[in-house]
Amino acid sequence: MSAPSAVPQREPGFANPLLAGLQGALAKLNGLLMYLSVVALLLTSAVLTYAVVARYFFRAPTDWQDEASVFMLVGATFLTSGYVQAARGHVGIEAVAGWLPARVNRVRLALIDVLSLAFCAFFAWKSWTLLHEAWTDNQTTTSTFAPPLWIPYGLMAAGMSILVLQLAMQTLSHFARRKEAA
Repeated sequence: MSAPSAVPQREPGFANPLLAGLQGALAKLNGLLMYLSVVALLLTSAVLTYAVVARYFFRAPTDWQDEASVFMLVGATFLTSGYVQAARGHVGIEAVAGWLPARVNRVRLALIDVLSLAFCAFFAWKSWTLLHEAWTDNQTTTSTFAPPLWIPYGLMAAGMSILVLQLAMQTLSHFARRKEAA
C-alpha cells in the first residue's frame, strides 16, 4: 500500500455544477478542519506538558488536563477523517490493486466506498443519538472537573457526518464517471 500524499487527491470533477460546488466546498472545509486539528494537537501537547511540570515541580494537581486533552484528540481525530478519506488514506486493501485489471480495480474501489459509506452512515447516526442523549440528559464525565459529554460526542458526530459526506461524494463520482463513459 502506498503512503497517501500530503495533499488530498482530488476526485475527478463532476459535470453537475451543484455537485462540483459541493465537492469544492467540502475540500475547503476538510482543509480548514485539518489546520484546526493541528492547532488542537499542539494545544494538547502544551496542556499535557503543563500538567507534568505543574505536578512534578509545584506538586499542583490538575484534574482537567486529561479530559481536555482527550476531548481535543477526539476532535482532531474525527474532524480530520474526511480529509484523510479525500486522500484515500483509510483502509482500501491496496495489496491486490496491482494484480487486478483496471476495470476490476475500479469496481473494487466503488465497492469499498459503498461499504464504507454504509458503515460510516450508521456510525454517524449513532454518534448523533449519543450527542442527543448527552445533551438532553445533561451528562458529564465522572471526574471532579465534570465537563459535559456533548462536547466529544458533538465532535464525533460532526466528524463522522463530514466523513459520510466525503464518502458519498466519492461514491457518486464512481457512478458519474461510469455514466460519462457510456
